[in-house]
Amino acid sequence: MSNIKNAFKNGKAFIGFVTGGDPTIEKTKEFVLEMIRAGADLVEIGIPFSDPIAEGPVIQEANNRALAAGATVEKLFGLVSGLRKETAVPLVFLTYLNPVFHYGYDAFFKKASDVGLDGIIIPDLPFEEQAPVKEAAGKHGVDLISLIAPTSQARIKEIAKTASGFIYLVSSMGVTGIRSEITTDLSVITQAIKSVTALPVAIGFGIHTPDQAAQMSRIADGVIVGSAIVKIAAEHGKEAAPHIYRYVKEMKDALIK
Repeated sequence: MSNIKNAFKNGKAFIGFVTGGDPTIEKTKEFVLEMIRAGADLVEIGIPFSDPIAEGPVIQEANNRALAAGATVEKLFGLVSGLRKETAVPLVFLTYLNPVFHYGYDAFFKKASDVGLDGIIIPDLPFEEQAPVKEAAGKHGVDLISLIAPTSQARIKEIAKTASGFIYLVSSMGVTGIRSEITTDLSVITQAIKSVTALPVAIGFGIHTPDQAAQMSRIADGVIVGSAIVKIAAEHGKEAAPHIYRYVKEMKDALIK
């Protein structure tokens, strides 16, 4: 299977997200390597899609910029292949079902395995319909990472039992984006997950300050930050790398050891 477990072997994991191809594929590679240099334990790379229903304005706009710049699934496979020559840190795609379906499940995950991708997150894939995707991913050693939302409480154990890689615990309802406050009782949900699986749990959606990162790392095994990093990329464009490095280092350093 993948090496996602290595992201959590040295304590609390910082997981960063970047939209592939924003502003260019080459710059995405630079951003990912800077995140890793700053301490990121796993990096999610978003495959840009025209209708990213789980995303707020920041990542929606990044998707549009990446698509306008010519980002494609094939180019992002090339990005992962290039990154694998420079880092062993786990890499995960975040995408929607449509690009995977059109590529063909078996062909997509064979290619993913060939280039060294460790896992995939598909927010619009219903749990009840994941069997063919999970089978194809598992066949090629790619983890299909399950999301558990606050509304999933009645199904937490069912979802967690069949999960792989890590559990992506969504902090609050709605789309991705920076939140000033996270009020969901995540400790209760985390305990329910851990009662049925030994997989690590990472919390995402809305986390953007060191204080929030510290708070979430007390509850979970990892913290996921996306919109705040993508916003830095939007603000600084091709010159964003040092700004991303500083931000990721600050967030990583804030995690409870």
